[in-house]
Amino acid sequence: MQQIRPAAASDASRIAEMIVTNYRVNFYPFFQNDPFYFGELNVLDTAAEYRSGSEALRSTYVYDDGVVRGMIRVQGDEIVKLYVEPQFQGQGIGAKLLRFAVETLGASWLWALEYNRRGIAFYQRNGFSLNGETMVEDGWIPLVKMHR
Repeated sequence: MQQIRPAAASDASRIAEMIVTNYRVNFYPFFQNDPFYFGELNVLDTAAEYRSGSEALRSTYVYDDGVVRGMIRVQGDEIVKLYVEPQFQGQGIGAKLLRFAVETLGASWLWALEYNRRGIAFYQRNGFSLNGETMVEDGWIPLVKMHR
């Protein structure tokens, strides 16, 4: 079975679960923003972004070995999102998705949360490096740019 495939509309809720879970596990500890992480951010609204025919769905691929365990979203040469269900992290799924994005889709850069040392280390182990460029998203979220 091919493990990485284009996302389908039927994957929308699973993709949304992974995004919401990872945001809460990985980013909530830094921002402690209850109204956002436990109100605005929810599976139903996130799944709606991945509805049939949406740009988000068209630019997303999933790691599926019978269970959708990870996802990557690439727009042009930018990696926009890469998430693996926390229970399946550390099994090489993220590295496979990243390699697919680079080798098959031509992805070459991304923005990472400055505080996300674990994520930055993952990208560095997989051939990305910090280039010194930074950005503050939404007026308060510090991001660092990484290139291959």
